[in-house]
Amino acid sequence: MPDTHLLQKNGILLYDFLLVRGGAESVTLELLERLPGTDLCVEYYTPEFANDLTMLNVACRTLGAYTAIPGWQSIKGIFNFYVKTRFLVGYDWALYSGSNAPVAVHNQKQGRKYLYCHTIPRFAYDLEEYYIGRAQWWQYPLFLMLVRFVRWRYEAALSCMDVIVSNSENTRRRLKKYIGFDSIVIHPPVATDRFVWLGQGDYYLSTSRVESFKRVKLIVQAFCHMPESKLIVASGGTELAALRKLAADAPNIRFTGWITEQELQVLVGQAIATIYIPIDEDFGISPVESMAAGKPVIGVAQGGLLETIIPDRTGVLLPPDPTVEELCTAVQAMTAEVALSMRTACEEQAKLFGREVFVRKIGELLEMEQMTFHETEK
Repeated sequence: MPDTHLLQKNGILLYDFLLVRGGAESVTLELLERLPGTDLCVEYYTPEFANDLTMLNVACRTLGAYTAIPGWQSIKGIFNFYVKTRFLVGYDWALYSGSNAPVAVHNQKQGRKYLYCHTIPRFAYDLEEYYIGRAQWWQYPLFLMLVRFVRWRYEAALSCMDVIVSNSENTRRRLKKYIGFDSIVIHPPVATDRFVWLGQGDYYLSTSRVESFKRVKLIVQAFCHMPESKLIVASGGTELAALRKLAADAPNIRFTGWITEQELQVLVGQAIATIYIPIDEDFGISPVESMAAGKPVIGVAQGGLLETIIPDRTGVLLPPDPTVEELCTAVQAMTAEVALSMRTACEEQAKLFGREVFVRKIGELLEMEQMTFHETEK
């Protein structure tokens, strides 16, 4: 990464919280590694991340404590970042990420303000009707109040940013459509060097969080109809218990719950193919990890997957709202032989989204932005 004026000053990275090892969390750690001396502020982090922060020698400020209540999680997070970040006056630049952390920007009185947008708060914008359709009648007014509150604070925060970067063209379009802000696209870094071909086992793999909008339930339902095909669901989430019950009579389906990074690398490296069918995913790091290991992806023609998967070369894209039958057909067509024939193309495609590509593009952006900034000051 270029040695820009920005990196020579006192900076801080702000992100919502470090709870599970998802794509946004990986970006946070990658940026901290590439920007030595940068501080970190999160609402909280789990013990799992303590070693990472120690190894990176990062000074981390925490603002609150964990809560599993979704609505309260957003309100508490926004409040903590809005009220408890007056220390930002001591920084020369700040990089914001997440949905709650950007509201801290009003406490930054000097320097440049950057946003790396993984996604807008989707429950308050494009997925509002989706969540309303799953709420109880008495939850409607509370949910609508939460939506208005989040929009108010989030949009005010974005208006203060000097530079907004989106993690995909899909996220860029959402920002423009729902909030009216344009942005620069830089795909997130994927640890393509950590996911490699380890052979070919006899199972298909799902690594999506077990949440309704990830549609893991549909995957489980499909394999309940295909007892001859094996499925491993290697993740956790709020629907895990319900899906275990759904698949109680399906010995071909195994749930691991959350696993270590090393265990995940082995499962991906030995799978036939992976299945990833979330609703309009922002970018989707998991499919790129799969391709890095030479494994094709059964996905959906929607969201960030349109930017990463090449149909019939590195995977198969189903309709945006796939049925169980369509998924079954795709799995049955993605035989071990077909998957193996896509190995080389998958590995080559994944290289386009590696960490070094991200680092180079971020560095070039910051260098150009700082040159422009200094010219403006003259």
